[in-house]
Amino acid sequence: MSEHRPASIRSYRHEDRQQIESLWRRIHPDAPAWNIPEHDIERKMSVQPELFLVACVQERVVGTVMDGFDGHRSWIHLLAVAPEHRRVGIGSALMQAAEHGLIVVGCSKVNLQVREGNEAVVRFYRRLGYDIEPRVSLGKRIGEA
Repeated sequence: MSEHRPASIRSYRHEDRQQIESLWRRIHPDAPAWNIPEHDIERKMSVQPELFLVACVQERVVGTVMDGFDGHRSWIHLLAVAPEHRRVGIGSALMQAAEHGLIVVGCSKVNLQVREGNEAVVRFYRRLGYDIEPRVSLGKRIGEA
């Protein structure tokens, strides 16, 4: 782990794009073919761009979180923290900032998904107050990425 420096949380800026794409590819090298960082960023910029946050250490992007609110519930997407910056509170700070932004727009419940078997991430979210709910998650690919 690198020397801990405080991270600042702010909204996404266009100049962050290359760093974010690189971060996501590094963190998720086995991501499905339809998870294309460039497309994810473009889509987010067209829908609730204010709900796309980054964590920076000395202007370097070290974490991200995207969330979306449909007027009823919210989903957290793409919480990511660079491995060398984990366990110093950046993920928690990103989640706190995301939750605050959702409260501001009137959201009362946040949902998220964790890939099966990723117990470390489940423990992380449980520490933040998230509970495992009795649900089955279903999905269907309906178009190109």
